[in-house]
Amino acid sequence: MLSARNRELLGLVPAAVLVIAGFTAIFIQQENNSPGASTNLALNHASSTSLTYGAIFLGLCLAAHLVIRFALPHADPYLFPLVAVLASVGIVMVYRIEPVLARQQAQWMVLGLVLFAATILALRKHGVGVLERYRYTIAAVGIVAAVLPRLPGIGEQVNGAYLDVHVGSVSFQPAELAKIAIVIFLASYLRDNRQILVTAGRRVLGLTIPPMKQFGPMLIVWGAAMATLLITRELGTTLMFYGAFLALLYVATGRLSFPLIGLVLFAVGAWFVAVHVSHVHARVVDWERPLDPVLYKAPGGSYQLAQSLFAQADGGLLGTGFDQSLLRGPHHGPSILPVPESDMIYAVIVNELGLVGAAALLLVYLLFIARGLKTAVLARDSFSKLLATGLSFVIAMQVFVIVGGVTRVIPLTGVTLPFVAYGGSSVVMNFVLVALLLVVSDRARRPHHARR
Repeated sequence: MLSARNRELLGLVPAAVLVIAGFTAIFIQQENNSPGASTNLALNHASSTSLTYGAIFLGLCLAAHLVIRFALPHADPYLFPLVAVLASVGIVMVYRIEPVLARQQAQWMVLGLVLFAATILALRKHGVGVLERYRYTIAAVGIVAAVLPRLPGIGEQVNGAYLDVHVGSVSFQPAELAKIAIVIFLASYLRDNRQILVTAGRRVLGLTIPPMKQFGPMLIVWGAAMATLLITRELGTTLMFYGAFLALLYVATGRLSFPLIGLVLFAVGAWFVAVHVSHVHARVVDWERPLDPVLYKAPGGSYQLAQSLFAQADGGLLGTGFDQSLLRGPHHGPSILPVPESDMIYAVIVNELGLVGAAALLLVYLLFIARGLKTAVLARDSFSKLLATGLSFVIAMQVFVIVGGVTRVIPLTGVTLPFVAYGGSSVVMNFVLVALLLVVSDRARRPHHARR
């Protein structure tokens, strides 16, 4: 029977194969589309280059695997291979859209793996419990990071929302750091107040209302979420934060009334913002009527969402094939599908890989979230349980927000698809998130004689 680490090593093979197969298909298609291209030359170029890229990708994954093998020998054997599969899909799809961006994505992936290894090595001895000592500092960092894009000089407004921060030639989204910081703080707070929240409170209309002393922080978090929405004008980020908070609250207390109250508060706040904030109101209107001719042609209107729906419909069940979707007009003309490398990358995947490929991608996400929640179940202390739950739900909410927006389940937002969409800060911080899950998993799975 294979050990956990050997199963992890074996699980990295499909990711490398996906990189090789994906690049091979793209190169062959590109060569075939070139005038006077030779089939044999196309195959030789595609095979050699694809094998090189596959070997580099596998080498990076093997380096991370060695860190896990020696620092966290009992960690979940499937978390990292699932991430490798997602990253392989992302690097291939981004390269297909824009090779220059794919090289930048690969550089961010290297930095992410460096921080991944650093996080593991820093926490391997004492576990994630050491983070509780600095929870207020971490919370302050998260709150400051969330509002950084609104500061003049470094923040930038894109499509009405404030998401990016620019320092020199470097651009990043502080919300990616904030999501981890806020989860750490909430997990620590709920661990300390869990028993009071469970046993105290009074009944009102069938719902248990906790005492204000303990319920106050929930109102503060709700107010901070709404304030962040008002300041950054980004509905998706707020939904991601608040959804993870409600999930943690339910897991910590087991009371359905708490998240129900939270959902009512969020609905009231979201309605107010959608009515009174012009940018958010415009997004809602575009979502309601994406094919309206007036909205479709209006600057910043429903063009992006409508084109996404057209692209997904064009993909059908099995897709058009790699490099076959029409993203730009003839001779590198205007973009037919706006921002295909980040906001709309799921639409590109559906178009080229079809409903089958998109469903397979979502299944990988579901497996990753399931392994994260299993880690939470196995964790031996409340903080680790809540932290693993919160981190898993953050990824789940992020996937829901962007896929839901692209498929018109909810209004479209600028949240990135984890590990797949182009975005340096997203890639880097998501690798840190995975490292935290692996640290929790290692301590949870240690045999009795190895516990310290």
